[in-house]
Amino acid sequence: MLKVDDMSKKLSDISSIHIIGASLNKERTAHTAVGEISQRGWRVVPIHPRDAGATISGIPIRSEIEDGVEIEIVVLFLAPERAREVIKKLMIRHISCPPLIWFQPGAEDEISIGWLEDAGWKFVYDDCIVRFIERNDLKRPKISSPWFRQIIDEDESGCSIWTVHEVGEDSNLPSTKVEWVGDLVELKLSNHIIPKYIRALVDENESIEACARRLALQ
Repeated sequence: MLKVDDMSKKLSDISSIHIIGASLNKERTAHTAVGEISQRGWRVVPIHPRDAGATISGIPIRSEIEDGVEIEIVVLFLAPERAREVIKKLMIRHISCPPLIWFQPGAEDEISIGWLEDAGWKFVYDDCIVRFIERNDLKRPKISSPWFRQIIDEDESGCSIWTVHEVGEDSNLPSTKVEWVGDLVELKLSNHIIPKYIRALVDENESIEACARRLALQ
């Protein structure tokens, strides 16, 4: 369990916060947390398998934490049993620099906390990350990035549609399967087959963002 000063320093030093359980349900605290934390400067990554491809406050929901991307803080807005499953999946990844795990009130699970203690991972419980940030007036420089999505075409041809979305652009849940969604960080680093394919198409002297925009026009 981190002390208050250590938690404040950790939050001030990192750039990205993964929020697990952030859905389109506006009544849920995970939903409102995405916008509240983002407004204070952090790159927020909402995770919810059912609502992936839609947005919260202009931020795309992902289906899972991308392999290959640095994970700094994972905030759990889940029931204890589901929080345990997330912890288990993270721990078997053998991450070289383990993220800070933040159990929102109600997500605490003694079994997974025991795992974290045994493995030497840092964790927080009995506090809300949004309230903690507000209480300590924590902020950081805003990180803005376009985001990208690939979905199956509606014409049932089996083809895929690659699109680029500007910073803060909202989108409803697509009516067809979402094959991948992420921002520029994930496009550059993810081990998923789609961003890896996009990176392979970058021309000489072309940025990956320019490549992604070019492909969206084809």
